[in-house]
Amino acid sequence: MSTETSVPPPRMSKLGAVDSALMDVLLSEAPIGFALLDSTGRFQRVNRTLAEVYGCDTAQCRDRTPAELLDRDPDRIAHESAVAAVLSGSGTVHSEHRLEGGPPDASGRPRQWALSWHPATGADGTVEGVVLIAVDCSDRFSAEVALRRSEERYRSLLTATNQVVWTADANGDVQEDCPDWRVITGQTAEQYLGRGWLDAAHPDDHEQVARAWTDAVADRTTFDEIFRVRTQSGDFRYYRSRAVPIMRGDTLMEWVGAHSDITTQHDADDMRQRLTQQLGEAALRTVRLQKATSDLAEALTVSEVVQAMTEIGQSAVGADTTTVGELDRDNLRLHVLRDDSAVRVPGGRVAAASAQADLRVAMETAVRERRPFIAGNPAELRELVEDDPEVLAFLRETDERAWVALPLLSAGQPIGALRFTFSAARDISDEEKVFLEALAGQCALALERAKLFEREHRTAEALQASLLPEDQGISMQAFYRSGTQHVQVGGDWYDAFPLPDGRIAGVLGDVMGKGIKAATGMSRVRNALRALAFSMPEPADVLTGLDRMFDATEGLDQVTTLVYFVLDPETGQIDLSNAGHPPPLVVGENTEPWLLAAEPDTPLGVSSERGHHKFFVQPGNTVVLYSDGLVENRKRAVATGLEELVTVASQARPEVVGDPQHMLQYLVEGMLAGYEQDDDVTLLAVHLPVLDTAPE
Repeated sequence: MSTETSVPPPRMSKLGAVDSALMDVLLSEAPIGFALLDSTGRFQRVNRTLAEVYGCDTAQCRDRTPAELLDRDPDRIAHESAVAAVLSGSGTVHSEHRLEGGPPDASGRPRQWALSWHPATGADGTVEGVVLIAVDCSDRFSAEVALRRSEERYRSLLTATNQVVWTADANGDVQEDCPDWRVITGQTAEQYLGRGWLDAAHPDDHEQVARAWTDAVADRTTFDEIFRVRTQSGDFRYYRSRAVPIMRGDTLMEWVGAHSDITTQHDADDMRQRLTQQLGEAALRTVRLQKATSDLAEALTVSEVVQAMTEIGQSAVGADTTTVGELDRDNLRLHVLRDDSAVRVPGGRVAAASAQADLRVAMETAVRERRPFIAGNPAELRELVEDDPEVLAFLRETDERAWVALPLLSAGQPIGALRFTFSAARDISDEEKVFLEALAGQCALALERAKLFEREHRTAEALQASLLPEDQGISMQAFYRSGTQHVQVGGDWYDAFPLPDGRIAGVLGDVMGKGIKAATGMSRVRNALRALAFSMPEPADVLTGLDRMFDATEGLDQVTTLVYFVLDPETGQIDLSNAGHPPPLVVGENTEPWLLAAEPDTPLGVSSERGHHKFFVQPGNTVVLYSDGLVENRKRAVATGLEELVTVASQARPEVVGDPQHMLQYLVEGMLAGYEQDDDVTLLAVHLPVLDTAPE
């Protein structure tokens, strides 16, 4: 028996047979689900659409309750509760529950059905059954799911990025509560609303943020500020607040914004900036150390080292004063090279005079403990010295506010101390401490080089001075200045000695090169020349003999030039031979200076016939022999230098002309002024004094 014949159709007395048939077709074939349940809650009629949702055919649904057709408890409960409500007179029931079933949709997902139950009444108005209508809401359900999923993702994104969404009206006042923000700040709703959210900003940031928000509201422009926010715990975190105006045409509707916690990013940026700054400072310290090393390498003497360190202390360290101290050989006295003062060290400890009370704690500790002494401010200094009365008195009188002293070590042993003072408190970082220790190491090396330089200088001066005869009726003076930064003894030399016949022999020469090789070559030539001069004193014969010696003992690369002369003090006659050397200069008291313009022969060792030149020098005149370092350098050719030499000599005052020592100093200062010395400078002056004549 079919449903149509077994169940009396609803009362449709006003419909004709055709209309009734049409209604049956519509209910049977419509895409919506339809069912009729009797007063016992059993299906009496179910169309095909709804039967497919239940997973059976229409015949299987008849006389069965929904609970008997449904597998899932939520579906059974939803049907039973709705049927019971309609039969009890509650009227139409629209269920929030969605029934899943039927053929899948186009995407292959199960269809979702919205259910509504309606009362079926008799003629007297009593409820005799329930009409169930199921409408396919799959598209709407999918949209709701997508919307819900999007909202969940959005909220998850906000949570993951530490963002709090907030809104404000067109006037910039917050009207809606934001619990997430209040959880962070600890504000109440009343404190938060309006513009109270700004009160959570750090006091130093509040005015700026409030002004920026007011300007953005007035101009209808994007608000974007970074500021610190006070949290419930009392700490401050960095937030970025950004809000945009929502416009509808020309009308501002509201503001929508987000607070983003950027504390981690801010800390990372701050760390990156600090690292960048530290790297930049490290690079700058490296450049400064290289510059300091270069400057110290150019310092020849101890005084030049002190001068260089003073300049380095100002430019590279920023110190107001720089002091270099040197220990004596017994390590008992510390000589402060800046002012040549000395400090006594009782029992082997560096002590300080009362005027240098701070020196005791700074340089003494650095030398004794072989480690840096650092006091960044007076309080640190007082703590280090345990309130020493002398230091306290010193602090009351000085403008110094920070002190650094470092030991100067050579082969691990102290040779002195380096001290910097500052007029403002100074925080010495570990990186700067390493830089200062490296600087002290370079200073120690420079000080050692300078001490060696000065020892060699004194040795060379004593050696050169011993070569001049003391009294032969003439006056002789010599001058020597090294042109090298690292070796004092070079290839320039001079010599003068009396001959058996009463004449004076003199020579000034230049062996190419510097150091031991040049010095030993110079020694061999000098000794050979003396030996030859006593056996055959004439200049041409001496140079010829030197040529033979040179071929036998010296290498082809050993270039040597010299001027050798023999002077008769009684007549003023000079016999001279020149082996490739600049010509001698003659300076007279009453005449213009001139060069003994004899054509020079070749340097020693180059085979040629040696020339012999004869000149007469008047009493009161001075003959000056010199090396090429006086007239030639990188910026001046030899020919130009010779012309300038005559010009400078012509401008000498009479008292200078008559004093060979002053004459040599005058020539050196005049010729080297404005030029960088790059070669040794050696001069030998022979002065014939004016003899007093006896009255007739």
